[in-house]
Amino acid sequence: MAKQTNGVKVTFKISPNAKKNEIIKDNDGIKIKITAQPIDGKANKALIDFLSKNFKIPKTSIKILKGETSKDKTILFETEDEEKIKLLNESFN
Repeated sequence: MAKQTNGVKVTFKISPNAKKNEIIKDNDGIKIKITAQPIDGKANKALIDFLSKNFKIPKTSIKILKGETSKDKTILFETEDEEKIKLLNESFN
């Protein structure tokens, strides 16, 4: 994860078709489970919805930089709110 001037960039694996939405940290890194299926961008939309609710960041401020069609994603959280940046750092480090 890297802090940028316009927010925080995070890389992780997504696991669609899960039983529930959750963030899992382990030795292999970060995995985010999403209940949506990876069809017609549904999993990406559900991922952004989940991250938006979880971190209280507007959906329009969460961008998929890399991995639109891959399980490996790089996401940019566009925020300058120090509290939200701190929460993201704690969640993804």
